Amino acid sequence: MKIESVSLAALAVRQSQYPEDKLPEFLLVGRSNVGKSSFINSIINRKNFAHTSSKPGKTQTLNFYLVNEKFHLVDVPGYGYASVNKVQQKKFGLMIEEYIASRKNLKRVFLLIDYRHKPMEDDIIMFNFLKYYKIPVTIIATKVDKLSNNQIPKQEKLYESAFKLEAIDSFIAFSSITKKGREEVYKLISYDIL
Repeated sequence: MKIESVSLAALAVRQSQYPEDKLPEFLLVGRSNVGKSSFINSIINRKNFAHTSSKPGKTQTLNFYLVNEKFHLVDVPGYGYASVNKVQQKKFGLMIEEYIASRKNLKRVFLLIDYRHKPMEDDIIMFNFLKYYKIPVTIIATKVDKLSNNQIPKQEKLYESAFKLEAIDSFIAFSSITKKGREEVYKLISYDIL
């Protein structure tokens, strides 16, 4: 896939603010420090389009990135970050649930998890929540470049036992540094937007 154009099409906190173009959408979810902005920048082949921050919890809206005038990548607030108060966390949760429950053009969710660590309870809850809505999920195991070849098989076993992937789901080991996994993501998107 060649990335020819990218723009921030909408910032939304409610359904009435979503783009009206009905293009296919791909939702990105994950913990606040998992590297969603780096993933977006790697996928769209831009350096700092999605702002990376050393302070987790920066995204507070649903950010709709229009790519090649053909599909949207939708970034949402990260979960599991302690400094965001409970009221704000609940607001984020309701905002994400409204999107997932109502969006007919949502094709797939990319669930980003830091591959250096075992999946956390929040990650498993999010996966099960998405499966409740019968949405195809691709687990993106980020920061794979930080693991040694000896560590990878151990992490694979951990992930296999934590997530019960169905036929419509998939798993991609990903690095925004080496671009490992990027072509696999492109293939999934290309297939889903046909």
